[in-house]
Amino acid sequence: MMKSLEDQVVQEEPGYQDDEESFFQDIDLLQKHGINVADIKKLKSVGICTIKGIQMTTRRALCNVKGLSEAKVDKIKEAANKLIEPGFLTASEYSEKRRLVFHITTGSQEFDKLLGGGIESMAITEAFGEFRTGKTQLSHTLCVLFWNGVLLFSEHSLYKEKSLTLINTSRPDRLRDIADRFNLDHDAVLDNVLYARAYTSEHQMELLDYVAAKFHEEAGIFKLLIIDSIMALFRVDFSGRGELAERQQKLAQMLSRLQKISEEYNVAVFVTNQMTADPGATMTFQADPKKPIGGHILAHASTTRISLRKGRGELRIAKIYDSPEMPENEATFAITAGGIGDAKE
Repeated sequence: MMKSLEDQVVQEEPGYQDDEESFFQDIDLLQKHGINVADIKKLKSVGICTIKGIQMTTRRALCNVKGLSEAKVDKIKEAANKLIEPGFLTASEYSEKRRLVFHITTGSQEFDKLLGGGIESMAITEAFGEFRTGKTQLSHTLCVLFWNGVLLFSEHSLYKEKSLTLINTSRPDRLRDIADRFNLDHDAVLDNVLYARAYTSEHQMELLDYVAAKFHEEAGIFKLLIIDSIMALFRVDFSGRGELAERQQKLAQMLSRLQKISEEYNVAVFVTNQMTADPGATMTFQADPKKPIGGHILAHASTTRISLRKGRGELRIAKIYDSPEMPENEATFAITAGGIGDAKE
């Protein structure tokens, strides 16, 4: 039996709701420290809407904002440091902050157990596998199971407490099927998912500025951001070894932005990734010649990496490929008419 939707969708830690509204400091607080409204608007136009967002942005990047001189940037940085002390925390103080972390169910109890409760907030969770291993089905299920998120599909969308999605293969009818499984109203589910289609890697990066602004505008509402797939557009826009270094640099900037958004607004970021065949694998006698694309840049940026592969029929196997907390293990789940579910014995 599945747990009730209220129990399963978001597994909150103590203190989550109480601290939600004060999780970040609005950038408008800079007015009290001598920063004019016009300069604050310029920062908001590039997706910097919180005091922590200023700390997360380099001086060089701030100087690239139209209308901000080096003197203004130094003044903004100084004001931000007065509002947030850029010092160290004790491990116990940091542990207290980590109590705000929540988990979003995948729809399968076995899968949730593998992940230690589900998709984690303040982190990037990456799922990779060949085609038809359930990456997009998992993305759709997460959207329905957690209404307050954002879904970004580069091959496919945005939800209210909400989710936001960037997906190239998003199918509203699929969301209705999954909603039926949990006895949810179709219109309510569809109205609470925000969707955006990215057409180039540059467009995908620009959409993240919109995402940050949306998270700030509706503070505490969005809890999930999905990008399906993170690498699809990079494979198209950059080709050959000659453009590899530039591609990886752009990818690193995007992943850094995603990590900062997840920590700044306490949202769960879920990205899917594709596979490639390794021509040299047969020479080293590797059992599986396929590997996820994105190289070390993506490998280091992802907090948790999940490998998906096909089983018999509708069964799929998920394996912890890399995680700072969970041991390497496997779980079997099924793709059903109602999305991701537990495999039947």
